[in-house]
Amino acid sequence: MIRILVWVGVGAGIIAFLAIILNAFLMPNDLRFCAERPNEVENCQVADAVIAVSGGDTTARAQSAIELYKNGWANGIIFSGAAADPKSQSNAVAMRDLAVKSGVSKEAIVIDEKSKNTRENAANVAEILNKNNIKTVILTTSPYHMRRVLWEFERAAPEVEFRSRPSDDRYWNLWFIKPSGWWRVINEIGGLIVFGLRGLF
Repeated sequence: MIRILVWVGVGAGIIAFLAIILNAFLMPNDLRFCAERPNEVENCQVADAVIAVSGGDTTARAQSAIELYKNGWANGIIFSGAAADPKSQSNAVAMRDLAVKSGVSKEAIVIDEKSKNTRENAANVAEILNKNNIKTVILTTSPYHMRRVLWEFERAAPEVEFRSRPSDDRYWNLWFIKPSGWWRVINEIGGLIVFGLRGLF
């Protein structure tokens, strides 16, 4: 019995260690040491725009962008995401509507309705950034998705300064005790491997 308890403890310790490492890697947060509102401290200045991409908990991602904008972190918002169902409105429009209902001016919002995946989010929004001469950006998405979004955008628009700020996501809380949480992590690691392999060719 004692041996079983020891092995259970060792297994739990390994899982906890992996969870800490994966959290740190997948969830970069450049604003973690900043106050609620921007200031002149490094990484805590106002950006030209905040970008939210759809997927996962889209509402949470949109709310994160809205909160950042309302707290003065950016001069505008870009929402990116196609429709899950081609016959329905796009995720970008749904996020914009949520922002407008929250009091954000429609004129402060730009949308990309074409992007169906993270790579397309980055490529299509990069064109918007170039067209509008946007040089500093805060990216927000679900915690497990943050690293891949950051890397994709940095590759698509290398001349732009990107900062990361993960959104709150109810699916991510205590992810390491849920099979769905590990599945999301495995998917993200797979996506990052594909990202790295694309850079070799």
